Amino acid sequence: MPAEPERSAEIELARSVVARAVAAGATQAEATYTITDRFSTEARGDGIDKLEQSVARGVILRVFVDGAKAALATTDLSDGGLETFVRETVDAARFVAPDEHAGLPLNSLPPVGARRVTSSDDGELEMFADDVRARSPESKIEAVIALEKAIRASDPRIVNSSGSRVADTTVTLALANSLGFAGSYRASQVSIGTSPIAEDGATKRTASYGSAARSYAGLETVDAIAMKAARRAVGAIGSRKPETMRVPVIFERDAAAGVLADIFAAVNAANVAVGNSFFAQRVGERVGSDAVTIVDDGRLPRGLGTSPFDGEGVPTRRTIVVENGVLRSFLFDTYYARRLSAASTGNAAGGGIGPNNFYLVPGTGSLEDLIAATPRGVLVLDTIGFSTESVTGTYSRGARGFAIEHGALAYPIDEFTIAGNLIEMLGAIDAIAADIVFDQAIVSPSFRVAEMTVAGS
Repeated sequence: MPAEPERSAEIELARSVVARAVAAGATQAEATYTITDRFSTEARGDGIDKLEQSVARGVILRVFVDGAKAALATTDLSDGGLETFVRETVDAARFVAPDEHAGLPLNSLPPVGARRVTSSDDGELEMFADDVRARSPESKIEAVIALEKAIRASDPRIVNSSGSRVADTTVTLALANSLGFAGSYRASQVSIGTSPIAEDGATKRTASYGSAARSYAGLETVDAIAMKAARRAVGAIGSRKPETMRVPVIFERDAAAGVLADIFAAVNAANVAVGNSFFAQRVGERVGSDAVTIVDDGRLPRGLGTSPFDGEGVPTRRTIVVENGVLRSFLFDTYYARRLSAASTGNAAGGGIGPNNFYLVPGTGSLEDLIAATPRGVLVLDTIGFSTESVTGTYSRGARGFAIEHGALAYPIDEFTIAGNLIEMLGAIDAIAADIVFDQAIVSPSFRVAEMTVAGS
C-alpha cells in the first residue's frame, strides 16, 4: 500500500537522513521523524494558571557501524544542520564498543525483490481523531474553567483544588531504515482531570480523577469527572488508621493498574536478561490463579498504546503474557530478543522496551459486586510510594481506601501499608471485575486478592 500523500514528505525526510548516514559510513541506519502538536491549559480558582501550545519537529537517528551503536536527536532540520548531525552520529558510533546483538530488526525487512512501504493503519486502529485539532483553544479553556467551577460547587467541604487540566497532543511519525522499511502514522491523545481538596477539620483531604482517550468525544463529561473527583475527596473525610490484619484486599482499577506496572517490569526482557525479575526462568510455569490472563496488545482499536509498528518498525501484535495463570512470554525489542534467543514482540519504545496496551483481562460484574461479595476486607483506592523487590517480588505500599464490613464500605482508612509477594498476590486473585478503561498504556480492571497483610495500628 503506498504511503498517504500528506505523509509522503515525512517519510522522504526520514529516508534522506538514512541515506546520508549510510553515505557517511554507517553499516545500518534508522531515522524517526516526528511532528508533535501540543496544547495544555490549567485552571485554579477563577482563573487560568497555565496555557501552553507548541509544535515541535525533530529527528532521532540510530546508526550501527560494524556492531557499534550510537543514537542522537536534533531539531535542526536545515540541510546543513542535518549533514552535521548525521556525521556526528556516525562518528559517535566509532567510539563505542561493538555488540554482537546490536542491529536493525530483520522482521521489518521488505519482501525479496520488493521495496516495502508500510503506510499507516491509524484509520483501522482508530488512533487519530479529527476533533482534537478541530476544537478551538477557547472551547478547551471553557471546559477546564467549567470543571474547576463544578468541583468547587459540588460540595461545601471542597475548599480548594490543586488545579483542573485539559491537554491534547497530535503526533505524525515517520520511520525509515536502511533495510528498506518505511512507514508512517498519525496519533492523537486528549486528557482532562481535576484534583479537589476537601476540608476535614485541620486536615486537608486530596483526591484526583480524570479521563483520557484518543478523542474529545471519547472523554467522560465534565460533570461526571467533577462528581467522581469530589466524591473521592469528600469520601476520605474522617479517615482513620485500620487495625493490623490479614484480610481480602480489593484493588480499585486505578490502584490495580499500579500492580500491573510492577508485573510489566517483571516481563520486560531487559530486566529478565540481567536477572532483575522474579519471573526469570519461569516461562511455562504457573505464576497466578486460573483467573489471571495478562495481554499486551499493540493492535487494540483506540488504545492509547496502539500503533501499527513499534519504535524499530517491527509490526505490533497481540501477545499473551500470562494465560490462565501460566507465564507464556516476556516482552522484547530486537536487542533483547537476540540476547535471549527469542523474537521481538513489537515492544521497542524510546530506546528500550515499553508497553503497548498491557492489561489484565477483565472478568464480570462491577467493583460494587466485588465489595458486596467481601464480608470483611479493605478497598484500596490509592497507593503511595514505591517498594517492590524486583528479584523476589516482595511488595509493600502505603495506601488509602475503605474498610469493608458485611459486604459494604464501612469507613475511610489511611496511613496503612499493604504487603505481600507479587507472585503470591497473582496466585490469590480470586475475583476480577469488568470495569477496565483503556485510558493509559498499562490498565487493569478492579480485582480482589484473597488475603494480604494490612499493617495499621
